[in-house]
Amino acid sequence: MSMTRDTIGTITIGAHGLSAHDVVAVARDDAQIELDADALAGVSATRRTIEDLADDPQPHYGISTGFGALATTFIGAEARTQLQQSLIRSHAAGSGAEIEREVVRALMLLRLKTLMSGRTGVRAQTAQAYAALLNAGITPVVREYGSLGCSGDLAPLAHCALAIMGEGQVRDAAGTLRGASDALAEAGISPVVLAEKEGLALINGTDGMLGMLLLALHDLAVLMRTADVAAALSVEALLGTDRVFAADLQALRPQVGQADAAANIRAVLAGSPIVASHKGPEDPSVQDAYSLRCAPQVHGAARDTMAHAASVADRELASAIDNPVVTIDGRVESNGNFHGAPVGYVLDFLAIATADVASMSERRTDRHLDVSRSKGLPAFLAHDAGVDSGLMIAQYTAAGIVSELKRLAVPASVDSIPSSAMQEDHVSMGWAAARKLRRSIDGLTRVLAIEIMTACRSLDLRAPLRPGPATAAVLEEVRRVVAGPGPDRVVADEIERVVQLVRDGRIVAAAETKTGELR
Repeated sequence: MSMTRDTIGTITIGAHGLSAHDVVAVARDDAQIELDADALAGVSATRRTIEDLADDPQPHYGISTGFGALATTFIGAEARTQLQQSLIRSHAAGSGAEIEREVVRALMLLRLKTLMSGRTGVRAQTAQAYAALLNAGITPVVREYGSLGCSGDLAPLAHCALAIMGEGQVRDAAGTLRGASDALAEAGISPVVLAEKEGLALINGTDGMLGMLLLALHDLAVLMRTADVAAALSVEALLGTDRVFAADLQALRPQVGQADAAANIRAVLAGSPIVASHKGPEDPSVQDAYSLRCAPQVHGAARDTMAHAASVADRELASAIDNPVVTIDGRVESNGNFHGAPVGYVLDFLAIATADVASMSERRTDRHLDVSRSKGLPAFLAHDAGVDSGLMIAQYTAAGIVSELKRLAVPASVDSIPSSAMQEDHVSMGWAAARKLRRSIDGLTRVLAIEIMTACRSLDLRAPLRPGPATAAVLEEVRRVVAGPGPDRVVADEIERVVQLVRDGRIVAAAETKTGELR
C-alpha cells in the first residue's frame, strides 16, 4: 500500500495510488500527510532525466520549448525559470466566486499524488512544498471558472502553483484572506522557484474534477441510504404495502443496487404496527403508486451508477496524469491522458441519477399533502386546514429544487469549445460537470429532508397507530430539532434543521440503531 494512516491520523503518500477515503480525510478533516522517503528518492531520480534533457541542444517539449500552440518555440536555458513562472502566472486566469476549501485541498492532494509517482520530473522540494501547504492549512484562492477539463484543470491548478511560488492570494488555517508570501513566511515555508518542466507538471491534471467526484461519491453514499429511509417512512405513513419489497420479488430482476435498496426498505419497515394494521383483505389498495412501489428500482439504479463512477475514480486514483511524462525506462513522451472525458462522463451520469432520486422523493412528499391520495390525512397536513396551510409550501420548495436538478442533469460533457489556437480542439468540460453535480447533491439533500420532515408529521397524525422501531427512531431524531403537528409556524428554519440531520448522516444513524448497518 502506498498510503496508510497511523494512530494519530497521519497519511503517508508513496509512489502508487491513493485512497478515496483518505482524500476525503485530507480535504474535509485536515488529516496531516507525510511523504514516503523511498518515493521521494524516486522523484529525485526521475528529475535527473529532466536535467539531462535540459542540457540537450535539441528542443524537448515542456523542458526547453513553449507550450500548447507554442510547442515548437525553443527556449534558451537563461529564460527557462521565467518560462515556468510565466506559464503559472498566465494560466492563473480564473474568475468568479471562490470554490470551496475542501475542493482546493482535494485537488492539491491529488496533484501531489501524481508528483509523488515519479513520472512527472519535478524536484523533491516542489512536492514537499505542496505537502507543507496542506499541512499548514493554507488554501490557495481558486476561482470557479477557468477549466475546460482538457490539458487538465489548468486555471484552478495554476492558482495552487502560484501559491507555492509565494504569489497570489490564499486563506490561512483560520480562513483569513492573505497574500501567499506572508502566509508562507508565517508557516516557515520557502517559496519555490520553478525549474524546467515543473510548471507543466503542476497544472496538467484532472485533479479538480476527480476531487469533486470523490467528495460527491462520499456524500451520495449517505444520501442513497437516506433516500431508502425516507421512502420507508412514506410507505409506512401513506399506508403502503411492504410486500413489493420482498427479497424473492427483487431477485426476479437481479440488479445489485436494487437488491440493496429493497433490503434497506424492508429493514426500516420491519415490525411496523402501521403496516400490519392494513394487511388484511379490508385494505382497498391494489397497487401502490410508483413513487412508493418502485423506490428500489430507482434508488438501485442510482447506486449502480455510483458503483460505475467509483470504478472510474479508482482507476484515476491509480493514475499518473501529466504531459509530457517520464516513463519508467526514462523516455519523455507526450500523451493525451489529461483529457477529462472518463471523469466528466460519470460526473454527468451522477447528476442524472441524483435528479431522478430527488424527483421520486418529491412525488412522495406531494402524496402526503393531497387528501385524495393520503388515505385519511388532513389536507396539507395542516392543523386547521383553511386557516393553516401546513406543509403546502415546503412541497413547492422541493418541487422548485427538483426542477432545477433536471436542468443540472443536462450533461456538460457533450459540449466542447476549442481553445489554444485550435491545438486543444476538443475538451471535456469535466470541471463544469463537477461543479453542477455539487449543486445537485445539495438539492437532493434538501428534497430528502423535506420528505422526511413531511413523512414524520404524517406518522404523528396516524396516532394512535405507532410506527415501527426503526421509523420511530428516525421520528424521535427529527423531533429533537422540529416540533410535531400544530398551528402554522415558520417552516424554513425547520427545513434547515432536518437538512443538517440528513447531511450529517444522523437520519441513517437513527434508523441503524434498530436495523443494524444499512447497505
